Amino acid sequence: MSGSYDECAGADDTMDSFWEVGNYKRAVKRFDDGHRLCNDLMGCLQERAKIEKAYGDQLTAWSKRWRQLIEKGPQYGSVERAWLAVMTEAEKVSELHQDVKNNLLNEDVEKVKNWQKEAYHKQMIGGFKEAKEAEEGFKKAQKPWAKKLKEMETAKKAYHMACKEEKLAATREANGKTEASVTVDQQKKLHEKVDKCKQDVQKAKEKYEKSLEELNKCTQPYMESMELVFDQCQQHEVKRLTFLKEALLDIKRHLNLTENQSYATIYRELERTILAANTQEDLKWFSNNHGPGMHMNWPAFEEYNPDQAAAPPKKKKPDGAPPTPSTDHVAPPGDRSSVSSYDKNQAYSTEWSDDEQPAAYSGNENGGNGNSFEDDSSSGKGLRVRALYDYEGQEQDELTFKAGDELTKTEDEDEQGWCRGRLDNGREGLYPANYVEPI
Repeated sequence: MSGSYDECAGADDTMDSFWEVGNYKRAVKRFDDGHRLCNDLMGCLQERAKIEKAYGDQLTAWSKRWRQLIEKGPQYGSVERAWLAVMTEAEKVSELHQDVKNNLLNEDVEKVKNWQKEAYHKQMIGGFKEAKEAEEGFKKAQKPWAKKLKEMETAKKAYHMACKEEKLAATREANGKTEASVTVDQQKKLHEKVDKCKQDVQKAKEKYEKSLEELNKCTQPYMESMELVFDQCQQHEVKRLTFLKEALLDIKRHLNLTENQSYATIYRELERTILAANTQEDLKWFSNNHGPGMHMNWPAFEEYNPDQAAAPPKKKKPDGAPPTPSTDHVAPPGDRSSVSSYDKNQAYSTEWSDDEQPAAYSGNENGGNGNSFEDDSSSGKGLRVRALYDYEGQEQDELTFKAGDELTKTEDEDEQGWCRGRLDNGREGLYPANYVEPI
């Protein structure tokens, strides 16, 4: 139609106008779409929550695995603590992502669910109350205009048919004048038919114009009534769009960890721990525990003691031995220097000579794949033994165990009656040989 309401609606030529009969259904359908979009948003957030949980779980698993590898590996001192701080970062970030998951599910999804329940009311028969009210409102507003439109369409059709009949009658009359077989009476009848058709056309035209005039009178009230119902639909949609914007801002706040003060603190602590790494202190610790700074029971003349086998041997520190390093620079339990790629390829010997050279370390001993520390603790073979007595280690390189504890002897007894072994917790060190028995 080319009435003024088309211009008011701004309808595109490629689509049906809102003002056409029945085209209000797209506005009514928006209620169903709005309810479905709430479901879609909740589904979207639930999927993101699964991603956040999976990422947090992966960070935790990664941190746990590498923390164990680092603690059992040969790295030591403050640099080790800096490395382990990266694992701590992962654990704390994992907690934050678990919080994101909880916020998405417990706050955002619940908020959308509650708003949806308040905004859309399902009917017993089906559909939503809001959609039904809009449908009835549009029908009521459109009914008088639709009735006049139907009358106008009927009148227009009748007028066009009358015009067609008039044109056909005029053609017959013209043909009758040129044909000799047509009598005067016949020509007279043809002329009368044309006159009658002209009268019918005039009557149909007047009726058509009158019906169109009546329709145009109804158009303005029709538009006002339709716009009133449409505005009510718009008001509901305003609430939905406003709520959706607010919900998305809440979601953004939960997802954006950069706005979380705890997130920034994690990396400040990580940087502080890394910067605290002290090369000279680490080298000093290593020297005192695995280098020239270690104590040594230098060979000395000993008288024969027949009771020596019954009593546990005692190691004595020589005078001037370096003090035990402070706990700030003592590595975690276990003599980790023995857990290295060197030990995997070179057996320890107490009878070292200039002719024996340690095997060169190869950074590609695992074929370039995997972690060089990962299998260290399980690669060494040894003899399982059981403790006969309690023993309290007196030095950093000595083990402590209780009677009945089991451990693995990794090196045979030396000349002073000491063995090297490994507890089941991974700690390695020396212990008196006569304190254990083979299992």
